[in-house]
Amino acid sequence: MEGWSRRSGGIVELWCIITFLALTFAVSVYGDQRIMVGGAQMWNPNVNYTKWSANQHFYVGYWLYFVYDKRYYSVLEVNKTGYERCSTDHLIGNFTGGAGRDVVLLNESRPYYFITGGGYCWNGMKLSVLVEENPPVPALAPTNNASPPSRSLCWVLVTIVVAWTSSFFIFSDI
Repeated sequence: MEGWSRRSGGIVELWCIITFLALTFAVSVYGDQRIMVGGAQMWNPNVNYTKWSANQHFYVGYWLYFVYDKRYYSVLEVNKTGYERCSTDHLIGNFTGGAGRDVVLLNESRPYYFITGGGYCWNGMKLSVLVEENPPVPALAPTNNASPPSRSLCWVLVTIVVAWTSSFFIFSDI
């Protein structure tokens, strides 16, 4: 530790490493992003889920969080034909857990189609989302400053982790 205090900027570098590790830990604690379906309107009839989902980005590893009245509605994954026809003939999955607070992991890059049963699909309770692979990490721009490489690299790492971590604290409410 004595070597750190003798080097120019050693405390700054130590602080950067500690910050980087703390932010990395925060990401592991909070996990992937959870998106409440429909935002404040939740999973209910007469909501335009097509418009709502157009304002969202869905990536592999995200969770859809369905909040609804369990006495009337359900969360059913169907194929495209079932989505278009409000039909459960080719049911892929039933995510209705009975509590009215159900989550669906979007674990592959593909289109997902959800409807509710009981005829409520005809009142707009259907959702189509296109799940994409996670966006690539942006390339680093070359710098022409006189900072030591280790300090520059430290700030770049902290900036990337802060930007990445902040995306996990966004609660979609559009």
